[in-house]
This record gives sequence, structure tokens and C-alpha cells, in this order.
Amino acid sequence: MTAATRQATANQAPDTPASPGWKRFLPESGRWAEWAAPTGLVALVIVFTALNPGFLGYGNVQAMLAASAILIILSVGQTFTVATGGIDLSVASTMTFSAIMFGVGFGAGWHIALCCLLAVASGLAFGALQGAIIGYGRITDFIVTLGGLSMASGLALVVSDGQPQTVVDRFMLRLSTGSIGPVGYMVLAALVIAVLAHVLLFHTRFGTHVLAAGGSAEAATATGIDVRRIKLAVYTLSGTLAGMAAILLVARIGAAEPAANTQFLLNAVAAVVLGGVALAGGRATIAGPVFGALLLTALTNGLTSLGVSQYYQPVAVGAVVVLAAFVSRYQK
Repeated sequence: MTAATRQATANQAPDTPASPGWKRFLPESGRWAEWAAPTGLVALVIVFTALNPGFLGYGNVQAMLAASAILIILSVGQTFTVATGGIDLSVASTMTFSAIMFGVGFGAGWHIALCCLLAVASGLAFGALQGAIIGYGRITDFIVTLGGLSMASGLALVVSDGQPQTVVDRFMLRLSTGSIGPVGYMVLAALVIAVLAHVLLFHTRFGTHVLAAGGSAEAATATGIDVRRIKLAVYTLSGTLAGMAAILLVARIGAAEPAANTQFLLNAVAAVVLGGVALAGGRATIAGPVFGALLLTALTNGLTSLGVSQYYQPVAVGAVVVLAAFVSRYQK
């Protein structure tokens, strides 16, 4: 063998052993987290259906979908903040505050459309304030949104004087009970928001900048992306979606209540983790958190249908979140 032949052979990449045929049907190591939510959802449906044949009944499925609509919207908003490497701990409190502002408008005799606009505007303003402090004030998102959680909860109590505002309106009643075929209006609204969010995140320049800022803020800045504006935008979007979720919340319970909805915060973060969104930022999906929200709703509904005490339900949700975080370690 000549010297040239030996050099060419050395420069070639070493051969890799062929993978077993069955491994072709498994997700890549970096995609396990993305499959966690839909796989877990299918597993839960199988288990709960075996234990309770009525679990997949038409009425129960409709109830689960309606219950998941609010969580889906909150999870979509949370996805954008997590995609930048941040987190919005105030999302549930912002929703409560927006619901109270809806009740203030309704109690003042405003048209229902103006009440909805007030709720969305309140969430938008609160999210924008936090985004400005995080982006331009350069304060850690955890601290800002933790303070925002307390502020929004307190403002809801102050504005409402701790009293709920009953909302009786034909439009809100139709929103909570109406449907197009088997799909309720609340579910349809959540799915439309999820589709629009998918387009925004993956088919616009803004979405590219969001993922770039989450992947590496320094590299994004070096390429001309204003990371501060991206931070402002994603927290404003999260607050806006919390305001939209507040409208569905008021429609669902028939009142604007100042009571804290802390379970929505845990579940929104859990749905994002289950959906395979990288907590470090730079990698996200919209379908994943939607499946995560459906999984958590099915888990709660299934445990309730089996007569399991509601005290154990947060334990189950927490265990699922830890398991999902473990699975996310294998993301590329």
C-alpha cells in the first residue's frame, strides 16, 4: 500500500455498526421528550378505560375537552416564555386579575364585548410590564414573575374587595355550553389559538428570533436580534393569552372570582415540560404542550372518576412532571 493510499484510508470516517432493524421504529434519542405527552395520553386512556368503561363516553370526553381549553391557552403562552429560557410564574394570577377586570366592566353595565376587551387588555398590560422589567431592567424572570404573581393576586382582591361578581349573559352561556358538532366553542377557541401560535413560532421571523434568543442570547444579539424586545414581546403575549383564558374561565364558572387559581400555574408549567419544550430555551413545540394539557386533564378526570381523593391529584401531577423532566434529559 502506497503512502497516498494509507493517508486516504486514514482520512475516511470509521465505519459504524449497523443499527438493529427494530431501532428504526423508535424515536431518536433527542425526540423522546416530544413523544412523552402523546404516549402518556394514550397510556392513560387505555388504563382508565379498562378501569372505568365510561371514561371514553361522549359526555365525559366533551367535559374533558372543555376543561382542558383554559389550560391549553395558558400553556401556549407559557411555551413562548420558556422558549426564550424564561418562565412566567404569574400566568395564573394574571388570568385571575383579568377575570376580575372583566367582572368590574360587567358590574358597571358595559357591553360584553367591552368586558372581554378589558380582560384581554388587562392581561396584556400586566404581561408587558413584566416583560419590560425583565428585558430592559435585566432582572431575572423568576424574581419578576414571582413578584407579579403576588401583585396580580393582591390586585384581584383589592379591586373586587374579595367578592365574586356573578356574570349572567347569553353570549357567555353559549360560549361555555355551545358547540359546532361535537366540538365545543371553548375547545375550538383554544385550538384556533394553538394553530395561530404554531404559525407564529415556526413560520414567522418573530418565532425564529424567539428560538434564537432562547438558544443563545449572546449569539442572537451578535446577529442583530434585539433580545430585550423579544423578552418584552413573549411576556406580553403570555399576559394577553392569560386575559383570553380569563374570558373562558368566567364563562365556565359563571362568575369573576378573586380566588387564586394556583393549580393552573403548576399545570401550565407541567404541560410545557410534558410537551418536550426545553426549559433551557431554544427548542419548543406547540403541539406538545397541547397534548400535555390534555394528558393532565385526563389524569385528573380519570382519578376523579375512580373515586380517588382530590388530595392525591396534585401528588400524581407532580410525579408526572418529575418523570417528564427526567425524560427531557435525553433531548439533544
